[in-house]
Amino acid sequence: MREDLEPLTKEELLDYIEDLSKNWLAIDGTWFQAVEKEYGLEKAIELDVEQWKRFTVIEAKRIMNRFKIPENGGITALMKALTFRLYANINKQEVLEVSENRCVFRMNDCRVQSARKHRGLPDFPCKQVGIQEYSLFAKTIDPRIETKCIACPPDNHPDNYWCAWEFTLMDNTNLE
Repeated sequence: MREDLEPLTKEELLDYIEDLSKNWLAIDGTWFQAVEKEYGLEKAIELDVEQWKRFTVIEAKRIMNRFKIPENGGITALMKALTFRLYANINKQEVLEVSENRCVFRMNDCRVQSARKHRGLPDFPCKQVGIQEYSLFAKTIDPRIETKCIACPPDNHPDNYWCAWEFTLMDNTNLE
């Protein structure tokens, strides 16, 4: 496999990474749809939450290892790790309102939600999953980071983003 990748240009490798990310999202989506068809939306979301509890920790640890992100690296480490998530290759996201102890992350264009909107379907209610996904990802990067959902479907959200999350680094001076 590596021999097949070595002659590829940087652009071809980046395109391949995007394709791999789309494939990952496709397997996640088709798995979810199969469970939903068999057991209903509520059960599918319940099982999705459970798998995200495991996957997001695995993803965070691999990112930390691959890109030499230090443990307990605070908001800076989290911001770097967020740029290497599979979602970052296929969704439009941004980190803003950055300080040493806080940042806000927004998913401006989500492939899943955009596809549903294009098909005339309502927003997918991913908040339960997102709470686990983002909280555990952040805590894996640095256990002192607390996560707060600003908005995530089924919540109302502005047209310019689908979901937003606030990450706050807690330490002895912040805890009361």
